[in-house]
Amino acid sequence: MLANIGKIGYHTRMKIRLNQLRMKLDHTDADLQDAVQKALTGRARGVEVLRRSVDARSAAFPPAWIYQLEIEVGDDFDCSMVKNSAPAPDALEAYSLATIAPQKRPIVVGAGPAGLIAALTLAEAGAKPLVIERGDSTDERSRKVAKFWNAGALDTESNTLYGEGGAGLFSDGKLTARSKDRKRLRRFFEVLVECGAPAEILTASDPHVGTDVLRKVIPALRTRIESLGGEVRFNTRMECVILEDGKLVGVQINGEEIDTDACFLAVGHSARDVYTMLHDCGVALEAKPFAVGVRAEIPQDQIARSQYGRWWDHPGLPAASFRLTRREEKSTRACYSFCMCPGGEVIACSNSEGEITTNGMSYHARNSGWGNAAFLVPVGEKDFVRYTAQGVPAELAGIEFQRDMEQRAFKAAGENYALPVQRMPEFLAGMDATDLPRERSCTRAAAANLRDVLPKFVVGTLQATLSKMLRGMRGVDFDSILLYGAETRSSAPVRILRDETQQSTTAAGLFPCGEGSGYAGGIVSSAIDGMKAAEFFVETQAE
Repeated sequence: MLANIGKIGYHTRMKIRLNQLRMKLDHTDADLQDAVQKALTGRARGVEVLRRSVDARSAAFPPAWIYQLEIEVGDDFDCSMVKNSAPAPDALEAYSLATIAPQKRPIVVGAGPAGLIAALTLAEAGAKPLVIERGDSTDERSRKVAKFWNAGALDTESNTLYGEGGAGLFSDGKLTARSKDRKRLRRFFEVLVECGAPAEILTASDPHVGTDVLRKVIPALRTRIESLGGEVRFNTRMECVILEDGKLVGVQINGEEIDTDACFLAVGHSARDVYTMLHDCGVALEAKPFAVGVRAEIPQDQIARSQYGRWWDHPGLPAASFRLTRREEKSTRACYSFCMCPGGEVIACSNSEGEITTNGMSYHARNSGWGNAAFLVPVGEKDFVRYTAQGVPAELAGIEFQRDMEQRAFKAAGENYALPVQRMPEFLAGMDATDLPRERSCTRAAAANLRDVLPKFVVGTLQATLSKMLRGMRGVDFDSILLYGAETRSSAPVRILRDETQQSTTAAGLFPCGEGSGYAGGIVSSAIDGMKAAEFFVETQAE
């Protein structure tokens, strides 16, 4: 879809926003141009698409594309005469950084979204960061993950959770953005496009990249960092932070001590050994609430029918998705869908021997034939008491809560890194697991009773709420839904306490960022978090 149409010279640069322009699903660029000219009585000049989304709310009328446009018009244009128009806001200030040359090289730990964008920001400012990643580069990591999915061969240092690209490399690549930080948001999306992501993410209301495209974007981003003087080392672990008088003075990497006064800790939500090391070093942490549950897989055509009605198979429609919530009730906790992957796959994840968890993934085309989403129940410190009673530090007790479920899931599915799965009607009725359909996205799976995997209160909440939540999706056959367990890594179980400068409250120079910090969640917020941490460092060095 076009980004600019009908762009010709004009005597003014006045711009307006035109909102809620409705177009048929199969419209052409020429149709859009005609509609804009009609709405503005022929006075449109340069036209830029800012956002487009599908409106499928009506069962009586076919879905349609809804556009938000920015249009150049004459200086005598009166917005009050055109429905859904308003003067355009001021253009975003260009993203810029000071140039610095720090005496000590900054270290970035982790090559996920937060780490890579922090490293790029530092490199663009001239800081020449050293990026260390415990896992492999994208290509080698992908080969090892394929062996894990096909044969259960786990590499505990390079897997679905560790390695270049972070846990998000094997995901839907959703770019959900609730941030109001328009300048950094635009900057991040432009970087992705410059590294090979589709330009449509700049205008889509629900942008996503897909695992297949991310495998090309991430190495290109790494190459860009290296071209600016940065260095990236794979299969390299940070073993310890070295502190003196509450300040970072160095890090230990693969047995080598490196002097530095700035470390950007972007290790992701699954680096449990890092949390333990930080606790032992006296870095302030706290237990953080998160959520656990199951991942439900539903035939994608049923999801499409529920969302698009009789137009469900129109080729102009994107893969249908959903978002469901259920409030807390007297006898059950809240429940909500999370990380919905249209046309995706359910995948097995692990970074520790004898443990298994699950997640969702999709390719850019989102055409697998299945959709999946986690259904999660919130958990918090009151649920971790049994582990603190066993001597686990309160700050780390959430990790043990996760580990307990993951070990039970591993055992329930045969102790070979397959996923335990149960038909939803069996789970809701409290029945034993019987069999599994041959047609499903995750082939290395075993029929198992998920109530043997999940805590009782999670089972009770899911049994009471799942059918109520899904009942509103007309056309979805409950008998066709599979539940995979357990979904345990929805967010970090620990928060690394930091101040308004994004530095640790007990270790100046240590910048926790991204999902592993406990202050961000998802690709976009993690990247922005890493960007902000790097910017603060650049600003202080430039003073």
